[in-house]
Amino acid sequence: MGSAANLTDVLVGVFRHIFTMTNFQSALVQFAYYGAYFSLAIPAAMINKRYGYKAGVLTGLGCATLGGLLFIPASMLLAYGYFLIALFVLAAGLSILETSANPFVIAMGPEENATQRLNLAQSFNPVGANIGVLLGAVLILPQITPQSEKAAMSAEQLRVAQVDDLSLVLGPYTGIAFVLLVIWLFIAFQKIPVPEEHAAVDLEAGGSGVLPRLWRNRHYRYGVAAQFLNVGAQVCAWTFTIQYAQDVVGVPTAISGWYLQASLILFLISRFVMTYLLGIFRPTKLLFAMGVLGLVLCLIAVLSPNMIGLIAVVGISLSLSLMFPTIYGVALQGLGPDTKFGAAGLVMAILGGALLPLVHGRLMDTWGAAPAYIVPGICLGLVACYALFDLRTKRRHGGPLVNEGAAEHP
Repeated sequence: MGSAANLTDVLVGVFRHIFTMTNFQSALVQFAYYGAYFSLAIPAAMINKRYGYKAGVLTGLGCATLGGLLFIPASMLLAYGYFLIALFVLAAGLSILETSANPFVIAMGPEENATQRLNLAQSFNPVGANIGVLLGAVLILPQITPQSEKAAMSAEQLRVAQVDDLSLVLGPYTGIAFVLLVIWLFIAFQKIPVPEEHAAVDLEAGGSGVLPRLWRNRHYRYGVAAQFLNVGAQVCAWTFTIQYAQDVVGVPTAISGWYLQASLILFLISRFVMTYLLGIFRPTKLLFAMGVLGLVLCLIAVLSPNMIGLIAVVGISLSLSLMFPTIYGVALQGLGPDTKFGAAGLVMAILGGALLPLVHGRLMDTWGAAPAYIVPGICLGLVACYALFDLRTKRRHGGPLVNEGAAEHP
C-alpha cells in the first residue's frame, strides 16, 4: 500500500512534464487515487460484515493487482485519462484492503493499547512508501526527457519522447502488481484466526441504526473530519515537495525526488519513535503537539521561500507520522460491533487526499509553490483542535467515553 500510494506523489510531477499541464491538472492523479478510497469504503465494509476480514483483504489485493496491470494498455494508448482509470482501479483495491486490515489489527488485542498496536502495524507502511518514492527517484525522474529538449522537438519527436517517458512509469506499477499477486496467493492459502466477535455476520443482524449511532458519537464524527484534514495535509505536503524544490529553490529535476525521499525516511523513523512514545503519553497529547508542529512548519514554508522553507516542507513528515493511525484508533475507540462500518467512514475520509491537493494545486498556479503550503497548515491546525477536544472531554485513556450516551457506544 505504501509503495503504490507514494509513487503517485512522484507521478504528479512526472505527468506535468510528460503531458505539459498545470499543477491543477496534474493533481487529478491524486483525485483519481484517493477518490477511489472514498468510493469503495462502504462496499468494503459490507464485504467484511458478511464474509469476514480475510475475504476483504483478498478482494482488495485482487483489485489492486488488476489496477497495476492496467498500466500496460494505458502506456500503449498514450492518454492521460487511461492512467487515471488504472490508478482508480488500483486504489479501489487498496481502499478495500485498508478498510479490512486496520480494524483487524485493532481486533487482535485489548482496546487499551489498540492505538499503539495500530501505530506499530502501520510503522511498516512507510517502508513501502520509501520504496515507492525510491523507484520514482531512481527509475523515473532522472530519465524523463527535459523540458528544454522538448521545446526543440517536432511533433513526431515529441510523441516518441512521451512514449519513452510513459514506459518508465509502467515498470514500477507492473512490479507492484506482481508483488500484490504473490501476497494474494500467500493469504489465500493461509488459515487466519479471527476473533469471534469480529467474524463474518449476517448484515441483517444488528446492522440497523449503525449510522445514527456513529453520527451521535462526537469523537467519531469529529475524528472522520480530522482524518479528512490529516490525509489532505499529508498528500498536499508530499505531492508538492518536488515542485517546491524545483520551482522555489531551483533544485534540478534529476535530484528533486531525493527531497521527497528524505521526507519519507523521516516519516519512517518518526513512526517507530511515536509508537514508543504512545506507551508513555496519552495519544491525543502527542497528536496535539504534532498538529501544532506541523502548522508551524507549514508557516515557515510559506514565509521562507528558500532552502529553509524546503527543509520545513521535508520536516512536515515528522508531525504527520503519528496522525493517521492515532486518529483512526481514537475515533474507533469503544464502537464495538459498529467498528466495521466505523472503519469504512474513516477510510472514506481519505477523500481529503483527493480534494485538498486540487485546492493546493490551484493556489500554486495562482500564488506560487510557497504560499500554497498554507493549505496543509490550516489542515494540521484543525487536527490539533480535534486532539484538544479529546483532551478536554471526560474520556478515560484507552477506554470508552463516560460523558456520552450508552446508545452511542453499544
